Amino acid sequence: MADHDPGSKKPATQVVTGGRRKIWTGAVVNPPVWRGSTHLYDDVAHLREGLKSNDDGRFFYGRRGSPTQWSLAEALTEMEPGAAGTMLYPSGVAAISCALLAVLQPGDEVLLTDSSYDPSRSFADVFLKRMGISARYYDPLIGADVATLFGPNTKAILMESPGSLTFEVQDVPAICRAAQAAGIVTLLDNTWATSRFFPALEHGVDITIVAATKYIVGHSDVMMGAVTTHDKYWTRLRRIAQQLGQVVSPDDAYLAARGLRTLDVRLRQHEASALQIARWLKQRPEVGLVLHPALPDCPGHEIWKRDFKGASGLFSFELSDGDDQSRAAFIDALTLFGIGYSWGGFESLALPVDPAKHRTATQWAGTGPLVRLNIGLEDPDDLMADIAKGFEHYQSAQS
Repeated sequence: MADHDPGSKKPATQVVTGGRRKIWTGAVVNPPVWRGSTHLYDDVAHLREGLKSNDDGRFFYGRRGSPTQWSLAEALTEMEPGAAGTMLYPSGVAAISCALLAVLQPGDEVLLTDSSYDPSRSFADVFLKRMGISARYYDPLIGADVATLFGPNTKAILMESPGSLTFEVQDVPAICRAAQAAGIVTLLDNTWATSRFFPALEHGVDITIVAATKYIVGHSDVMMGAVTTHDKYWTRLRRIAQQLGQVVSPDDAYLAARGLRTLDVRLRQHEASALQIARWLKQRPEVGLVLHPALPDCPGHEIWKRDFKGASGLFSFELSDGDDQSRAAFIDALTLFGIGYSWGGFESLALPVDPAKHRTATQWAGTGPLVRLNIGLEDPDDLMADIAKGFEHYQSAQS
């Protein structure tokens, strides 16, 4: 592992080698788990010397991490061309919240896509409002016209592409160009694609966020968030995270790094299985609209085709001529799909979703109940057989 030139490696190699320098691993393959709150100094002179720096790789106190956390942060930074560093957080929501707090202050305004993840909306509408920071929402398909919404106090834009629940693909580069011209910071929740399928900083984003709980960890057993940025915002991001006491446990960092090693092969399998199932669903009489960014019917598909390197395993579909009761009958009948929040793990999940109640700037125009699927790593033929049985219960509930 002497070679430390991440730019010379292809993405599939980066997820295997990232963060595995000998400085972190020693003589073993994986960075060990360094558990410790107190870091000891040789003498008072070294104690005082430690106050002069604030960089990963320098022991200070457990809250600033150890080689277990530093190696994971380094790996995630290397995966994002142009990045200066990555901060780790105990959840995706913590990552989103701290990233916004790093760039906003009382009197500012933030713009959020109307297809935002519900906890992002809640943080903006409740917590930020209490701080004197206002939030407005925009049509996720607005593109460069987002500039028409800029006011004197607009300081940040929080994007999510594809959108939560309804999967609109935003023209992120166009929004970033408009924001940059106006001196506005851009943030992107990039959990669906990760840097593997959408290198956000390369497309003009200032701060990119992932709920590492999902695809980075990949095994539904760790909560974690990560925020990566370039030089301009790195010091500010790091400072606010430390002031708020944000830290992840070394055990969780170890598990996240372990999951990272298979990210490339898992994402490719999620992509292939989800596309197979989405295309099959389009042919089913029980199904209306299928909202998968890689399919032409999905809003913003042409932007996905232009900007993305792949698609992950999360999408939604609309049931035809049904209601909430028949949708529940469909989901309850599934045996290979769990019913639960989150996604990105190896197991498939199904969730009833109702986007209309989460919209303020736009109206959801769906005509039937929506189901969100996380397609896991099971055989897609088995998953389709399970869905087909669910449709039988759906039809029975209708009649």
